[in-house]
Amino acid sequence: MKATPRDRLVHVLAGDSPPHADVAMLTLPSDALALHVADVGPVTLPIRAAQTKRLITVARPAMFGRGEETVRDTTIRNTWELTPEQVTVGGADWDAQLTAALAQFRDELGLPATAELRAELHALLVYGKGQFFLPHQDSEMADTMVATLVVSLPSVHTGGELVVDDGGTERTFRGSRDDLVLVAFYADRRHEVKPVRSGYRVTLTFNLMLTGPTQPAAAGPVAQAAGHLTDHFTTRATRRYGGDDLGEPRRLAFLLDHEYTQAGLKAQRFKGADAQRVALLRDAAEQAGCEIVFALAEIKETWDAQPAGEPWRYGYYYDEDDEPGDDCDGGYPGDDSDDANDYELNELIDHEITLGWWVGADGTGEESIALYLGDHEVCAVTPSQSLTPYAAEYEGYMGNWGNTVDRWYRRAAVLVWPIQKAFAARAEAGSAWALEALLARIESGDLAGARADALSLAPFWRQVEADRLPRALDVAARLRDPLSARVVLRPFRLEMLTDQHSAGLAALVHEYGEPWADELVDHWDAARQLVGAERTDWVAHALLPLCQMLRADAADALADHIGERVWGRLANRIRDGLRDPHPTRRGTFLAALGQPLARLLEAVSDEGGAHISAELKAQDDKVTELLMATLRAQRPPARAAFHGLASDVSGRLQRLLDAPGRDENDWSITWTGCGCDQCQRLETFLASPSERTLEWPLAKRGRQHVHHQIDASGLPVGHTTRRQGRPFTLVLEKTPTLFSREREKRQQAKLDLDWLATDFR
Repeated sequence: MKATPRDRLVHVLAGDSPPHADVAMLTLPSDALALHVADVGPVTLPIRAAQTKRLITVARPAMFGRGEETVRDTTIRNTWELTPEQVTVGGADWDAQLTAALAQFRDELGLPATAELRAELHALLVYGKGQFFLPHQDSEMADTMVATLVVSLPSVHTGGELVVDDGGTERTFRGSRDDLVLVAFYADRRHEVKPVRSGYRVTLTFNLMLTGPTQPAAAGPVAQAAGHLTDHFTTRATRRYGGDDLGEPRRLAFLLDHEYTQAGLKAQRFKGADAQRVALLRDAAEQAGCEIVFALAEIKETWDAQPAGEPWRYGYYYDEDDEPGDDCDGGYPGDDSDDANDYELNELIDHEITLGWWVGADGTGEESIALYLGDHEVCAVTPSQSLTPYAAEYEGYMGNWGNTVDRWYRRAAVLVWPIQKAFAARAEAGSAWALEALLARIESGDLAGARADALSLAPFWRQVEADRLPRALDVAARLRDPLSARVVLRPFRLEMLTDQHSAGLAALVHEYGEPWADELVDHWDAARQLVGAERTDWVAHALLPLCQMLRADAADALADHIGERVWGRLANRIRDGLRDPHPTRRGTFLAALGQPLARLLEAVSDEGGAHISAELKAQDDKVTELLMATLRAQRPPARAAFHGLASDVSGRLQRLLDAPGRDENDWSITWTGCGCDQCQRLETFLASPSERTLEWPLAKRGRQHVHHQIDASGLPVGHTTRRQGRPFTLVLEKTPTLFSREREKRQQAKLDLDWLATDFR
């Protein structure tokens, strides 16, 4: 396969960087250090058990960071801790020896020679028998912190090994009986302390700060890298599978080898080879007419995998202890192991790379973003699978699928894009920045440039947070161009509107006219995201103040149009409710629509209210529950539409009360089914005024259908199956609920009629 510009750039960035590690170790004589602990006194080295026990008396159980919290959990970290305020570190030779050790660590870790490492005491830790610290990463306590230093004090103990991930390879460090053992490693490297088996492990831990000049000069061929960047941005990319033309890339993300916090990226405290590569990219980007930002990436990879060391045979893994002809016992690979790392990777099935935060190269302009990167936009010297994931989930063989592992990584990235493509490259990830940039361009007088930038949003401007809407309305009106304004406002939704947006909407009507604004509202309504119940909640609480403010801002026609769109959606929900055959469920559903319908009638014009009222009056009597809920939710003074509905409901209720009540011997039930043979037979039984019980030999499918029809319609009919003979007999029996329901309905009608007579005279 022909090498892409990305491949050639990676080759340049890999370069001939001096070898470095993520962890380094050296030893010092124990007499180099003098140690004093408050309330204990001088600590002699090698440290003895009796003195260690005295340290524990003034220590506290150690805590650790979990997300934004600091917690104590001895199933994760079990050790004793003394704070820096309790510990004094010194000695006639200590400062000089530590300075020399830090210079050596700086060089071995590949940090810039122009910078210095400075050690700040973090804690004194005591591990007794059985105590440990599970795999974790250290929090970077300050912007300048890049690494951790662990100084193991000489003592007699077993276990308690420090295990550090060195670029995908675990390295193990043990304490000494006689010497100080110093281990320095980057803070983002996962490490753990194994359980102590005997004796005590005592350590000093330091935060290592990188100070002084930390930006090395580019160490690679800048011109060559700049050429590859230019080629990347001017070469049309294709999809890895299918060969679809993706056009010229807008950006390139180079993944760094180490993890960084937001503070670490802002401070540009790059580690190891990352420092040289960032410097080279920075210079190459400048030469190629590009700009860069630093970003944090979340990576998920899905791999085809298999349990380590187990050969595949005939759809299951063969156990050498199996006898020929033995069955697989229904087991699958991985059943006997809970170790999520006990697998071998085969082929990469899928992967996702998402940028969630970025900051400018000058440390300004940081913001949370959501930007998905395609394969054609990413490169790295070190592939993610060579690093240690922070989480992994293995799914064993499940017959038709499985034998996969999901692995998650966090990596930093240098994001590069041509200056002429900067607006689109940034805007796709950060809507807040895009709107502010458009506004700044408008205010600078470059209206044509602002319109061109706005139109460039069209391919990707899809989802924007609701809190961006006020600024978007302002930008759209000030663009004074209907096409670019429509692009800016396209991502929003009708239910995002509140009365706070009224002035912005009125400005759009003034600038572009009512038909344009109506079309925009239609688009927002058609692209709705909320489900029905959430939409009616918006109607109940936001619609009325929005329309009131629009009318106050002389945008009456737009308020009317919004009301029409809302009624269209609400009318559909009302029709859905009226079609429900179950009386209780139907009544509950329709009653819940009373408040939003009342707010809508208060928001629309008198003409709009008359139109809605006419459509409601045309419905059958099942609409009565909705109308009563609406009338009870109206707020005085009642508008004409409410009086019209009150008159209509009063007539419906009076007709119900004037009709003769059900005779005590009348067991007839009016019902219509789907028209099948079973429903016709059920309908005949229900219509009979005297027949109360029906014993009906019926096959299983027919019984199920009748059961469903009775339950779905809430019919006052008991239905059981007598499991004798073939087919079984379905036993139906009309219940007295038939009479109690009618009595309750008439009683409620009387109460409603009295209320209407009082409140709507």
